Amino acid sequence: MRFITCGSVDDGKSTLIGRLLAEHQQIPDDQLAALVSDSRQHGAQGGMIDYALLTDGLAAEREQGITIDVAYRYFASAQRRYIVADTPGHEQYTRNMVTGASTADAAIVLVDARHGVLTQTRRHTYLAALMGVRHVVFAVNKMDLAGYDQATFERIRDAFDNFAKGLGFTSITAIPLSALRGDNLTSPSSQMAWYPGLPLIATLDALQLQTAQAVRPVFPVQWVNRPNQTFRGLAGSVSGGTFYVGDAVRCACSGQTANIARIVTMDGDLDQAAEGRAVTLVLDRELDIPRGEVLCRTTDPVETTDQFEANLIWLHQEPGLAGRSYEIKLATQSAAASITAIRHRVNVNTLAQEPARTLNVNDVAVCNLALSTPLAFDTFARSKTLGGFILIDRLTRNTVAAGLIRHNLRRAQNLHRQALSVTRAERERLNGHQGRVIWFTGLSGAGKSTLANALEVKLHAAGMRTYLLDGDNVRQGLNKDLGFTDADRVENIRRIAEVARLMQDAGLVVITAFIAPFRQERELAR
Repeated sequence: MRFITCGSVDDGKSTLIGRLLAEHQQIPDDQLAALVSDSRQHGAQGGMIDYALLTDGLAAEREQGITIDVAYRYFASAQRRYIVADTPGHEQYTRNMVTGASTADAAIVLVDARHGVLTQTRRHTYLAALMGVRHVVFAVNKMDLAGYDQATFERIRDAFDNFAKGLGFTSITAIPLSALRGDNLTSPSSQMAWYPGLPLIATLDALQLQTAQAVRPVFPVQWVNRPNQTFRGLAGSVSGGTFYVGDAVRCACSGQTANIARIVTMDGDLDQAAEGRAVTLVLDRELDIPRGEVLCRTTDPVETTDQFEANLIWLHQEPGLAGRSYEIKLATQSAAASITAIRHRVNVNTLAQEPARTLNVNDVAVCNLALSTPLAFDTFARSKTLGGFILIDRLTRNTVAAGLIRHNLRRAQNLHRQALSVTRAERERLNGHQGRVIWFTGLSGAGKSTLANALEVKLHAAGMRTYLLDGDNVRQGLNKDLGFTDADRVENIRRIAEVARLMQDAGLVVITAFIAPFRQERELAR
């Protein structure tokens, strides 16, 4: 079973994991001796063994006494083997917590008994629910510092239950404990005889996990395997269901069909490949299938879309704006994407839906997204592979958001690009010159409009068909609904770039004069 520890900073997540490793004899003698030495130098427990140092291995983590990156550790009880991810509690490292939760079966949400439920506790709990975690163990830690008081535990437990009961968890189990002293970890604590439940490990052992297996078999193509002239295979991992030799498969994006002739591995051919198996599929005929294609059974095809609604977790300091172009990575697929609407932002303290024009770091919102080309998809509830994605800044290459697809907006099936009989080349031939866009930008008062107007006069006198799009004039009509916020400035330039492209396709020489303050939008226009 995979589980994460999460919650606010300094609530004892790393100490809990370190103590669990020690209780299950997962620390070799030499490492234990080093831990004793490190505890004297870097520890924060006044000379006692600081078990947090087992997972906080980065120099910066030890210097500051915090968790920064996700640390994975392994141990086993008498009933079950565990993979545990220690995730950071600081807001600025929320992206690392989301990474750990993306593969977890359960979550241990810790709080400090002296402080109770905090904003970051609620945020991590809500994000765990979004990422598909269905079992929560609510650990009220540092009970030794609260005098092992039953009333304190019950007050904090009730506050958490009131918040988490609407998040769709299958089970929520509250346990009072002290990670540092080992109370209620592997055996009942004599200090808290008033607690009738099981200790932590027994609770984890008793969890009945029901992993949702995707019914539809899908195979995102990661690499085209072509070692020589006689072999061509499609390498990747099965992300749902099972594929068999002889199955008729379909390319979700291109629509091509074929049969599986071989399922190849380093250890020889297989008759079948189940979910999670990394294999190379050889088809019975040659098809042009690149990386990013998604194979599925012809009897159960995967949908494609270029517009969908998603839960978006904003992870970057630079705000997210509707209309700005990003790159989306969905399984092995990629395309240009933009946020067309921010429907609402979720208040992590109250779960209320609030209006928003921009997305700030750590915001969780429901948004509509539009893609430059249709991609194979599924909802996150059905498939984490085809339902989860990231957004990347196209200039800096920073990952700015993680997203979970809620549903298709079903516009892609109704909109189709129409072929036009009169081409751009024919329009240019009639005009006697090529279509072009000349884009003037600069600060207010720099002379953009004056220079653009003078240029149009010269071009018009030379017999060219021109049109000048000026910022002030356009805001009198097409963009009269826009203000001067960052989001409105992004939308202003997006609309002008689209209009300029249409005019250029008509064979005109288009001249623009706009303040375009953001490099992303200048690149979009280009």
